[in-house]
Amino acid sequence: MKTILLFFILFSSIVYSDPFTLNKNDEKVIKNHFYHSQIVARYKQFNNFIKTTKKYNEIKKLNRVNSFINRILPEHDAVAQNNEDHWSTPKEFLINGRGDCEEYAITKYFTLTKLGIQKQKLYLAIVKVQRAKGMHMVLLYFKTPNSIPLVLDNLSWRVLHLNKRKDLKVKVLFNEVNNYTLKNNLLDKKVNIEWGKLNRWEDILNRINLGK
Repeated sequence: MKTILLFFILFSSIVYSDPFTLNKNDEKVIKNHFYHSQIVARYKQFNNFIKTTKKYNEIKKLNRVNSFINRILPEHDAVAQNNEDHWSTPKEFLINGRGDCEEYAITKYFTLTKLGIQKQKLYLAIVKVQRAKGMHMVLLYFKTPNSIPLVLDNLSWRVLHLNKRKDLKVKVLFNEVNNYTLKNNLLDKKVNIEWGKLNRWEDILNRINLGK
């Protein structure tokens, strides 16, 4: 019991800067951007969306966030950043108006936490999509630690339980505290993720914390 209590104290003590707050440099970039008016409109829509969505229950928040973020246009990293695996912060995603699957999943994660959903219920998941090349990223929501998660995916407008998404095979999932594998669509073993030269998730968190 003490271990569980300590875990939640440590978890709740991890606080990052608001990943959607614009700094002076962001405001300058937007002001001089060719698509200035579109970016301003997109941010206004996002802020209005947050205000109107706070009143809903968690499941409705999931569905609304999935649909709202999915309206942003997709663009593969190789085109958007000339980088095969660049991860943009949520505000960069809103400013650019385009992104890859990682940007969709990460932005949904932070949008839902902004709406009051506990971080320990949310996991970013690296998955293999049936008959697709490469890997994909989605966001998983666990109502309880022992429940089958719901999937928020930029490839689908529907939020479904993972056991209904036969096209997905989860390789690993992670959030700001833990990394896991799944077994029978349930949380299984804690694991270490081999990120290679750059831990992109840690890099995102650090950039958010610094307000970049």
